[in-house]
Amino acid sequence: MRIPLIKPYITEEVKEKVSEVLDSGYLTEGAATKELENSFKDYIGCKYALAACNCTVGLEMALRAMGVGPGDEVIVPDYTYPATASVVEIVGARIVLVDVDPQTMLIDYDFLESAITDKTRAVIPVSIFGNPLDYERLTRIKEKYNIFIVEDAACSIGAEFGGTKVGNLADISVFSLHPRKFITTGEGGIVTTNNDKWAELMDSYKHFGMSGDQSRAGTQFERIGTNYKLSNIQAAVGIVQMKYIEELLSRRWLLASNYMNLLSKHSGIDFQKVNPHGIHSYQSFCVFIDNRDTVMERMRDQGIEVQIGTYSLHMHKAFNENRNCHITGDMSKSRHVFDHCLTLPLYHELSIEEQEMIVQILIDLL
Repeated sequence: MRIPLIKPYITEEVKEKVSEVLDSGYLTEGAATKELENSFKDYIGCKYALAACNCTVGLEMALRAMGVGPGDEVIVPDYTYPATASVVEIVGARIVLVDVDPQTMLIDYDFLESAITDKTRAVIPVSIFGNPLDYERLTRIKEKYNIFIVEDAACSIGAEFGGTKVGNLADISVFSLHPRKFITTGEGGIVTTNNDKWAELMDSYKHFGMSGDQSRAGTQFERIGTNYKLSNIQAAVGIVQMKYIEELLSRRWLLASNYMNLLSKHSGIDFQKVNPHGIHSYQSFCVFIDNRDTVMERMRDQGIEVQIGTYSLHMHKAFNENRNCHITGDMSKSRHVFDHCLTLPLYHELSIEEQEMIVQILIDLL
């Protein structure tokens, strides 16, 4: 592709930091991982930030720490990556899918509330593509029905709501460090919370169930756990990127604003709506268009890597033929978003001239 969808921010400084870890001979989770955790904690302003080997297992850790399991129900928006819902079944609970708002692409709060039963233990709303949720509404629902909020914040590092950064608003938030994200470690995730008990349980679970002093002599295994650690090698990449997060975010905001300025002059193109109290991190820049698949194919033919947004889960066998998954309603809004959402290239090195070329090609095709 002449213009890729995303290009990781890999500089000589990143390479030097990775080499430093390699030269140290200590490659598994250690000092570098702790440094990355601390940088996230300081940036977000939360009490705990735990690194994990990916966002999916981070969501699993969160549900297990809350005691969610067999007999429980967890509500998930239909428009999301399958991992958001899959973790519910992984811990033994029942998946309940609800529709989304077609403008924000976020969970529909009315549908969410109507889906709550006496078995509902948690909801996993997704701050999709970096668009912050309505945390005031979510908090009211949480308190009214006594449920937990585990935020799938995979795309939302840098997003804010009411002056508070995402990661410090839900009971537990989980970020992704996949290469599609502008802060990446290749694969990885960060789990944030302000709850002492949950932080201790998640840290133990990702370290084979260890607790207390984790030095060899003092190790105690108090519960069944597994290995969800993030290595020092991977963490080294993220450490450097976190140093420049404000610069990276500023560039994304500038490019997103330029896209909107260029595209708003043309009919037939709509944008993802953002809550007036929120700040979008623009992990992905999405537009709504007709004939999305044809346009996507032809843009790719011209060397522009564009992509769908994500998936409508009810359309897939893993969910629509799953007795442990309850699909509420016809999911017409989720399907509409799936059919019309197109993701445009957005990364630090993307130039204004390249943006203008992308927009012109898109307009010509429409």
